[in-house]
Parts: sequence; C-alpha cells; structure tokens
Amino acid sequence: QVRLQESGGGSVQAGGSLRLSCSASSRIEYMAWYRQAPGKQRELVARLGIGGALNYADSVRGRFTISREVDKNTVDLQMNSLKPDDSCVYFCNADPGWKDYWGQGTQVTVSQ
Repeated sequence: QVRLQESGGGSVQAGGSLRLSCSASSRIEYMAWYRQAPGKQRELVARLGIGGALNYADSVRGRFTISREVDKNTVDLQMNSLKPDDSCVYFCNADPGWKDYWGQGTQVTVSQ
C-alpha cells in the first residue's frame, strides 16, 4: 500500500504561479501529476521516473515543471503562467509497477 499526501494549490490570478507538492510513503519508480475538470476525464499533466524519463502534456509544456527528491519520496509541480483553463483538481499519482495510487486531490483555481 502506497500513501500519498498532497499540499499546495489554491487560488491565483491568470499569469501567476502555484506549487504543488506530494509526499509518498515509499520510494516509487514513477510519480506524476494528473488533473481533472468537472465532467471531463482525468488527464496526465507531467510524469517523472527515477531514471529521468519525463513526459509533459502539450498544454503545460514550457509553463509547468515537475521535479522529484527521490531520497525524500516527494514530487513537486511548479506551475507558472497559469491560465483559467488550468483550473481543476490536481491529483498526485504513484506507479510502482503493479497498480496506480492516487492522492486525495487539490483544487487549483485561476481567475482572469
């Protein structure tokens, strides 16, 4: 069982920045951030493996940065140049290889 604890999120004006943090209860090969807007499917935002394998959604590339401190089992998402379309619930994800684990979600709201 992997436990994930998220922090960060909140409200910001367009063009502003927010940082999300997630702490896992153990070392995980792949950690990621997903997001889900009401009525829409959950989508990958960014994913980073211990070995450096990195993926970003096209919609956030160049604005968001995912980083990890492997020794601390944490993954952060620095979100810059935020847009109203970025508003939704963000979820931390851990993939040790046999199933997905999810955090409780944290709301991000970007106003005009």
